[in-house]
Amino acid sequence: MPERDRPTISQRSKSFKSYGNVAAPIRGRGKFAVVNGTRGQSPRKDLARWLGPFRGRNFRIFYAGYATSLLGSAMSAIALTFAVLDSGGGPADLGYVFAANVVPQVLVMLGGGVLADRVGRRPVMLTTDSGRLAVQSTLAALLFLGRPPIWAFALLAALLGTGEGIFNPALGGLRAEVAPRDKLPDANALLSAAQSAAAVIGPALAGVLVALTSPAVVIAADAASFGVSVLSLALLDVPAARSALQSAWRDLADGWQVFRAQTWLWLTTVQFTLFNLFTWAPYLLLGPILARQYLGGAGAWGVISACYAGGSVLTGLALVGRRPSRPLVVAAIGTFGFPVPCLLLALHAPVYAVAAGALAAGVGSALDSTYWATVMQQRVPAQMLGRATAFALTGSYALGSAGYAVIGTLASLVGPGRLLAFGAGYATLSSLVVVSAPAIRSVRWQEPPVTETAPLADRPR
Repeated sequence: MPERDRPTISQRSKSFKSYGNVAAPIRGRGKFAVVNGTRGQSPRKDLARWLGPFRGRNFRIFYAGYATSLLGSAMSAIALTFAVLDSGGGPADLGYVFAANVVPQVLVMLGGGVLADRVGRRPVMLTTDSGRLAVQSTLAALLFLGRPPIWAFALLAALLGTGEGIFNPALGGLRAEVAPRDKLPDANALLSAAQSAAAVIGPALAGVLVALTSPAVVIAADAASFGVSVLSLALLDVPAARSALQSAWRDLADGWQVFRAQTWLWLTTVQFTLFNLFTWAPYLLLGPILARQYLGGAGAWGVISACYAGGSVLTGLALVGRRPSRPLVVAAIGTFGFPVPCLLLALHAPVYAVAAGALAAGVGSALDSTYWATVMQQRVPAQMLGRATAFALTGSYALGSAGYAVIGTLASLVGPGRLLAFGAGYATLSSLVVVSAPAIRSVRWQEPPVTETAPLADRPR
């Protein structure tokens, strides 16, 4: 669904790896000028701006491992589908396996946030990626040996989803530890670009590999990608977590207090809770069906999906170095892109129009995820990031994940077009409400103190 690394089933935090540049505001000259903008700089300076976060050792290492893992997961989603079908499963069996992966993610995320803030983000991520390496290795071995039963697919998918649900809140906190604070917006933009690039390259590469070899080979490659992630996490030099001084329940309650106190945070979480249920889950489920009915089939849907990811990748790269004075206003403006492809599908627009709408949604996804994550890092205390991320992700994903169970039935009753049109209407209205909210418009860009220095491992080398 849009992974802000934050919460959309699409792309906000982005990020369930599941089966399944605006002109900005200069003060006193309007609302969308750029603070510390880069217009008119030479190509050499532009390159230096884009590569800025990579000057830190921690970010280089983390980015390499995370991007590799993203690619592996994007590949395995396609391979799993073919593996289930090749083992005699049907659409219902495939739905059971996908549900077995998604439901545990929602159930364990709050506990994962508490664990990440108590034990440390890196140890939690090391443990979960090691576990997912073992899970995917087991699945690959079973596929090499024959045709596993559906219950084995579902069990391993549940274990993989549990690891993902614990990993994601820790990821929300670790982002702030692997790059200097003044480079965090650029790091967020580059990570968003990596997520979108994997969403394009992974399925295409998996399709070729499955055709030439077998789903088992692709699942094994995903297991290897988790191995690369484990190695990169082991090489990071980040501060150890502080010793826990209170109970886990008290930690969870403190996280809720921080989440509730940030009006912009719970407001955008509510927005995306319903967005994922009303808009994005129907788009992801019904989009391929409508593409087959009137756009020409899987090839057309592939073009639409590639345009979405391409818009997100290019915008993510363009955002490096951009510092809007009202970052949440820019993020909220980005969300106006999400309903465009839904509405065009509902109107039975031609493929080039839907693809253009998907491109707009991709642009909006990058704007939203980059600046939402940056404000989170600027406004939420570092020791609370795991828990705050967990509350945002849990709230944003819960209804959207459950929605898959009823979307098909509703679409058969009212029609896919009407359901998508309703989702587009909700997304537009909610974006209007959010962009107009004082809690959103009052959030200003926060530059780090001039005396702040990066951790030793993050200093340029």
